[in-house]
Amino acid sequence: MSVTVASTAASSIERAVDDIIKQCGGISPNTVLFFASSRYDPASISRAMHDAFSGAQVIGCSTAGEIVSGRVMKDSIVAMAFDDRTIESVACSVVTDVASPDSLADAVRDLEEKIGTPLRDLDFQKYVGIILIDGLSGSEERVMDRLGDLTDVTFIGGSAGDDLNFQSTYVYLDGAAYTNAAVLALLKPVGEFDIIKTQSFRTLDTVLVPTKVNEERREVLEFNNMPAALAYARAVGVSVKEAPKRFMHNPVGLVTGDDFFVRSPRQIEGDSIFFYCMVKEGMELALLESTDIIEDTHNAVEEKVRQLGRASALINFHCILRALELEEKGQSAEYGSLFADIPTIGFSTYGEEYIGHINQTSTMLIFK
Repeated sequence: MSVTVASTAASSIERAVDDIIKQCGGISPNTVLFFASSRYDPASISRAMHDAFSGAQVIGCSTAGEIVSGRVMKDSIVAMAFDDRTIESVACSVVTDVASPDSLADAVRDLEEKIGTPLRDLDFQKYVGIILIDGLSGSEERVMDRLGDLTDVTFIGGSAGDDLNFQSTYVYLDGAAYTNAAVLALLKPVGEFDIIKTQSFRTLDTVLVPTKVNEERREVLEFNNMPAALAYARAVGVSVKEAPKRFMHNPVGLVTGDDFFVRSPRQIEGDSIFFYCMVKEGMELALLESTDIIEDTHNAVEEKVRQLGRASALINFHCILRALELEEKGQSAEYGSLFADIPTIGFSTYGEEYIGHINQTSTMLIFK
């Protein structure tokens, strides 16, 4: 077995880590990825996991819910351990201040020193990056844009959560816990890998164009030259007061060809709508309507596994808004069961990282 998965809901960190060690006993990993509920003290869980797998690169983050093969969990820790039969090499670094371009440049230089090659010279078909980032920093777009300038390697990941407390989120590397930070992991898998991006929406005929925005605050003041809250409420056919109840089922999306990238409204303040990710002035946003998460995810995963032949591991960055919709519909267990036959871990994120920062998707890294 070149990949093992583990999960635990033990309340004490000592017992929880012991559980994970026992479940990963059949492997000598070079890479360990873990996602932990915010109920576990950040500094303590990072140090304990690092000490437990001292021969491996250990990275992780805090969450708003966890996923492991066949199950959706809460208040738990899930982990995946890889050995050199799946991951040939791994290098990690930390962006200590996600608001600082210099900090990102330092982290990239650190990666380049470790692998001995500039990131921009790497073959994107042989390398893939994982990024875990503070989910309350509001810096995901800047970090992903800059990474895209520095390398053709795809970085995929998620924004750390804190179980919907919205107080502080953490990323973990080398036994330390960081906030206002990001962890970068550059992987060279032994075999093929691919990415699944699935969102469960269809586009409607209504188009909302942001005509006045504050990008830094992720705030839309006007759609179609009207107060944003009023324009959105009219588009979905309800009052401004009722409009927030439609956010989960009727977000908006930037349409590119046959695909689209979801922009999820967060709250109304005055006439403005604040979003979970940046909205730029003048971009055409289609009003979306939710479809069937279970069916869409099943089809997307089944098709990718068919293309690869077989999947040895899957990492799922799963938006908290999707998790909440599944809870609302009583479908969480059914969603978890979609991954019963594949070694899987994942977590409910405060946003997904893949070609930028997006919302209301499941963005997955899958290994052959």
